[in-house]
Amino acid sequence: MAGPKLIKERVPTPEVPVEERVKSFVEVNLGYDFVSAVKEAERCLQCNPAPCIQGCPVHINIPGFIKALRENAESPEEAVKNALRIIWDDNTLPAITGRVCPQEEQCEAPCVMGKAGEPINIGKLERFVADYARKHGIEKELLKEFTSTENGVKGKVAVVGSGPAGLTCAGELAKMGYKVTIFEALHKPGGVLVYGIPEFRLPKEILDREIAKLKELGVEIKLDHIVGKTVTLEELLEEYDAVFIGTGAGTPKLLNIPGILLDRIYTANEFLTRINLMKAYKFPEYDEPISIGKKTIVIGAGNTAMDAARSALRMGSEVTIAYRRGREDMTARIEEIKHAEEEGVKFEFFLNPVEFIGDENGKVKAVKFEKMKPLGEKDSKGKRKIVGTGEYITLEADTVIIAIGLEPNRIISEEATALKTNPDGTLVVDENLMTSIPGVFAGGDAIRGEATVILAMGDGKKAAKAIDEYIQKKRLPA
Repeated sequence: MAGPKLIKERVPTPEVPVEERVKSFVEVNLGYDFVSAVKEAERCLQCNPAPCIQGCPVHINIPGFIKALRENAESPEEAVKNALRIIWDDNTLPAITGRVCPQEEQCEAPCVMGKAGEPINIGKLERFVADYARKHGIEKELLKEFTSTENGVKGKVAVVGSGPAGLTCAGELAKMGYKVTIFEALHKPGGVLVYGIPEFRLPKEILDREIAKLKELGVEIKLDHIVGKTVTLEELLEEYDAVFIGTGAGTPKLLNIPGILLDRIYTANEFLTRINLMKAYKFPEYDEPISIGKKTIVIGAGNTAMDAARSALRMGSEVTIAYRRGREDMTARIEEIKHAEEEGVKFEFFLNPVEFIGDENGKVKAVKFEKMKPLGEKDSKGKRKIVGTGEYITLEADTVIIAIGLEPNRIISEEATALKTNPDGTLVVDENLMTSIPGVFAGGDAIRGEATVILAMGDGKKAAKAIDEYIQKKRLPA
């Protein structure tokens, strides 16, 4: 007897129409409803072993939660509760990862369905489960199962930074029974999730709820605490059994070319922080203004560049992304590039900036680029070497946003000199993510340089396990 017919195409998720979304910071993708989520879940082949699990940095039991979702299709609340329980075993922040993870490069890349058609839309299913559970009170009910009755009994851990690595590490340790305190330098928790990702990709309401959930698990968050200034690493080690450093990569890389100090030249980090964290887009309702002209050039082609470009467009500017390589080398997610193009962002390739040109008032008015060209075979990263052609082009711009990458800040390592670092400022760790100081662990961009949210979360989860083993071993009788 023939098996069920394979449905090759994904069940689509609706999106806000382009003409509406470019006028506001409303979330673009609207996600699945229950009926469409179950329909997409039914496409899953339930592979065993499942390559999608290995593709996920936090190793969510993807076939398991998808099976739970579709097994109880007649009872949405029961289906979602069972699915969420399985997800939370490995990931306590699915409403975030379901939105910002590059699933197409990770869990969805090895999906067997992708060989016959389109891979299962794992990210949107994960997001659906989290959103439905929050809206229907299922999340609060399930939290009781995951809240440890031994809070603080197993020990105390300090987590430095409330980005994805820190939040994940804190959540995992809280579930194990540790008393966890997060120290955050800014006035709002979330790290790059709150200052670096725009509302149209990750609504602050969603982020705030995910963080509130950790507080309900027993995690304490201390804001406006700069470890290395407000409190030292040594002082933390005196009070806590272990410390996890998840301070991310918040120091922007700059271009060392003439005109860099002209007005209206921003780093993407500053531009997005003003808009996302300080709500400059709501000026004068919020008193943080941002000066943006009629023509903006964004230099770079990663997710941060897309976020900056799409934010500038919503602020009323005509936006062009200039990249020194070709389209095939862009590192941004395909979905984000698609959305940017739909919204009217223009792309210029093989252009390398060599000078910012200013007007008589000290404001940028144009960018001079050298035209580039690729040479030879692709390297191990799939990229070809590029060289200058000696030809130049000048593009008008009264605003420039530089989005060429970030590196870790060195506040902690400059204060705690026993912390070994690499030349780029990343912390040196062993296979268990322990730094050169016993009892101090690190993960995420602090050890990798700029990377993805889910890789940072994978480090946070791995570090939590290593911290538990370290503390329990330390307490064994000699």
